[in-house]
Amino acid sequence: MKLKLYTVLFSGMTLLMVSCKSASKLYEKGRYDEAVELAAKKLQKDPDDAKLLSTLRNAYQYAVEDHQSRIRSYHESGNELKWEWIYFEYVSLQRLYDAIHRVPDVFSIVLPDDHSSDLVTYREKAGDVRYERGIAFMQHSDKQSYRNAYREFQAVLNFKAGDREAILKMNEVFEYAVTNVVVLPMQRDGGYVYSTYGIGQPNLDDELISSLQNNSGSEFVRFYSAWDARSRRIRVDQELSMQFVSMDLGRVFDDRNSRKVTKDIVVKETVYRPDSVVREYAKVQANIITTTRTLRSNAVLQVTVRDEHGRRIWNDSYSSSHNWSTQFSHFTGDERALSQEDKNQINRRKDFPPSENDMIKCMVDEISNNAVYSLRSYFRRNS
Repeated sequence: MKLKLYTVLFSGMTLLMVSCKSASKLYEKGRYDEAVELAAKKLQKDPDDAKLLSTLRNAYQYAVEDHQSRIRSYHESGNELKWEWIYFEYVSLQRLYDAIHRVPDVFSIVLPDDHSSDLVTYREKAGDVRYERGIAFMQHSDKQSYRNAYREFQAVLNFKAGDREAILKMNEVFEYAVTNVVVLPMQRDGGYVYSTYGIGQPNLDDELISSLQNNSGSEFVRFYSAWDARSRRIRVDQELSMQFVSMDLGRVFDDRNSRKVTKDIVVKETVYRPDSVVREYAKVQANIITTTRTLRSNAVLQVTVRDEHGRRIWNDSYSSSHNWSTQFSHFTGDERALSQEDKNQINRRKDFPPSENDMIKCMVDEISNNAVYSLRSYFRRNS
């Protein structure tokens, strides 16, 4: 019982020493904010720890001096964003206040400053500056400036949550900042067999539009079908067209090879006595003909993006192939020459090539995935 008590006491003392040491280490490294928060947390369990309290008081004093020094420097700055820099310094100071406030016994000794009123003051100033910057960007009346304005009004909401004017302005500039891309119906010139694909299947146009709408690659890019754009009277900024420049479903190609097998078999057996048997052998042979049947198909899709004036601004192509093969065998000659392995090979069920729709679907799925990935990357880079 005494051993268990000593163990508990020793563990408690060790934890206390580690806690104090950790806060002290942070203090010695000049990480005053972290030292204050850690010391305050530990003092909640033992507010009478004199060493830890001393560490907290010293760390708080230096932390305040650091933040106040930066605040004075920002006040003298000519940068229009200085108010939000000052705001974030007060956020850090208020966090220290809150950490100490959670330990009443320590709070009454340290008496940290409450900066809640400073937070309100500089939050308002920071939000106002961001709003004014957004208005200024709007005056340039070009797409990039509208996008900059949109982000400025977004920043306003970080300081003034739910601000009605900022939200209205965000909605207003977004309509000018966004690039509306219309995906034109798939072109199937040349009579490619792709036109047979799709009975009961989604069209590549629809699949691609759906994928891009769910993740366009940029917040300022929206994709529409041609029908949707017309019915909703969407302003068309760019058009995306797709065309299969080739769709070759290939032909079945057979490659045959043969091999000769032989075996010595008993053709006559004469028994003179139970222990005297004479056997006569003869050599039999067979030809095993193996056919390797292959079917290779490929497709190439070309994607082009044009601006509102019909000028080509980007294009790329995506290819896919589908390879299928099977093997089957038959023989001529004497079946007795065949081994069991030969018979298994000959009796193996013959596979039939996939349907045209199945081959097209495999290639179209691969092309679609590659095209979507590439288009997202393009619009992410260029928006």
